[in-house]
Amino acid sequence: MKHSIQAISVKATFVSLALAGLAATAQAQGLTGDVKAGEKKNAMCIGCHGIPGYQASFPQVYKVPKISGQNGKYIAAALDAYRKGDRKHPSMNGVAGSLTDQDIADLAAYYEAHGRTEGAAAPAQATLPDGLKDKLAACVACHGTNFNNTTDPANPRLAGQHADYLAVSLRAYQAEGKHVVGRNNATMVAMAKPLSATEVKQIAEYLASLPGELKTIPQSRTR
Repeated sequence: MKHSIQAISVKATFVSLALAGLAATAQAQGLTGDVKAGEKKNAMCIGCHGIPGYQASFPQVYKVPKISGQNGKYIAAALDAYRKGDRKHPSMNGVAGSLTDQDIADLAAYYEAHGRTEGAAAPAQATLPDGLKDKLAACVACHGTNFNNTTDPANPRLAGQHADYLAVSLRAYQAEGKHVVGRNNATMVAMAKPLSATEVKQIAEYLASLPGELKTIPQSRTR
């Protein structure tokens, strides 16, 4: 009973932190994005995110994330975090630092709509693997029971994302005091910090195996 009460308390803390963060994000992102404008502004994005299977080589090697079909509100929050330095990645810090608030809103709107199929049925609720149930149960509160339809669009879709990118992301929340890697989000830092290297790998591979709407759609700079 004692462990159950502690688990409920910890989960409530995570949810409270997430809601506080989402409220702040919502206040900062009152602009309306324009899909067509975003398509004209994504030249710096398609060199990596428009090539299926493209791998980043610095500061770590991993497949860049699928962002077509991702929640627009999350994309906007992520770009703003790179712009502020709350997320550390030399290339993304440079790209985001050149964007205005309207640029971010337009790109977020574009990539959310990019490749989406209207009326497509949502994936079914995911069955959590026995060995990871305790670790993933709290994740469902924000990322949804199928890890595709999130409880708030400020949270990212995770189902079907590249496993190596998900692992790098979790390790970034565990990083402290590093100059070129790391992410500063109180909720995710608290969630990721206790995970072992094996658990990070298992969680990333499980989430990558789930059906979802994330895609990498080939795009040419000369389109």
